[in-house]
Formats: sequence, C-alpha cells, structure tokens
Amino acid sequence: MHAGYSMSLTDIQARIASAEFAADRNIGSARLIAVSKRQPNEAVKTSLQAGQLCFGENQVQEAAGKWPAFRADYPGIELHLIGPLQTNKLRHALDLFDAIHTIDRLKLAGKLASEIQARGKSPQLFIQVNTGEEPQKAGVIPEQADGFIAACRAMDLPIGGLMVIPPVNEEPALHFALLAKIAARNGLSNLSMGMSSDFETAIAFGATHVRVGSAIFGARES
Repeated sequence: MHAGYSMSLTDIQARIASAEFAADRNIGSARLIAVSKRQPNEAVKTSLQAGQLCFGENQVQEAAGKWPAFRADYPGIELHLIGPLQTNKLRHALDLFDAIHTIDRLKLAGKLASEIQARGKSPQLFIQVNTGEEPQKAGVIPEQADGFIAACRAMDLPIGGLMVIPPVNEEPALHFALLAKIAARNGLSNLSMGMSSDFETAIAFGATHVRVGSAIFGARES
C-alpha cells in the first residue's frame, strides 16, 4: 500500500524537472514542498524514507505534535508554515518552522520583526498576496503589496519572497504572472506558488517553491 506514495513522489519530482527544463530553468531551481497537513504519520514517514525532506504544514499545533519526533530520526528536515499564523502562536512557530509563507498584516509583521530581532535569526519569510482579492482569503491585495513590502523592510523584517493561492475558478497563470511582476519590481527572488493541479504552470512563471499535497499523498484525512 505505502509503496505508492514514494512512486508518486518520484513522479512529481520528474514532472517538476520536466517543467524546469521546458522553462529553460536550472533543474532543481523549484523546491518541492510536500504538504503533509492532516496526513497520517505513516504516509509522512514513507516520504521521508524516499528522501523527501521539505514539508508544509497549515497549523502550528499540528506541526508541534508531529515533527519533533521525525526531526530526531531524519536530519535535514525543512518545515514550511503555509497556513495562517496567529500572533499568539508566533513564538511557537519560530521554534518549529524554517519558513513562513503567510505574512499578511502589519500587526503580525511587527511582532515577527521584534521576536526575530530578539532571537538574532530568522526563518525564510514570504508575504501572502491575495491576487484574486477574495474577501474570504488572507493576503495583501496587489495594489497594497508594494507598500506592505516597504513597511516590512522598514521594520528590518527580512522578506525573501511572495506567496499566492489563486482563486479556484480562474486561470492560475494570470495570478502567477501578477505575483512574479510584483516580486520583480520589489527585488524579491522567491515565489511560493503552484499546487497539485497547477505546479507545472507555476514553474513556467518562475515558482521557486511549489506546494504539492494530494498528488503525493492522495486525499487528506478530514
């Protein structure tokens, strides 16, 4: 049963490499984040045994219960927070995660800046941009992105990139292109974009991090 996980992981890695080649990019320039939220530990362990070390989680609490034990057994794990971050979970998140993809408001940015400066080290940081301007979705709207990036930099918050989750019923390429444009004009090199259904398109538009869950693990547990 579990052999299927590593087979599909190999398949996803091959598809990423093909997309990089088609886009005339260096092989390995798009990092695969295996989205392990709500996945059983056995499935995660299978991916680890197949050599996958970069994972994405949506919730600080779930990650805290899952990853310390895996980290003890598998050196080199890189953990990315790809779900919303509440300010009351911020310190815990900084203890756990190597990257945070969901900075989306000034209050969070300010508290992050203070805590990171106190610690003297920072995870990789991404600002989430709500390119579809969807009211139910987190993220800075595109017209406010430049100002928000500038405000974060004024706090000495080391922003490295941008993240997007395109609207479900719209052409993702339009949103990837918009995110890449905002990043380029602000001198940001990392683009967290593309999921199971559209990561090849995202790579064509410059994605440096693709977040793939169901294509690796199958449907999540509810």
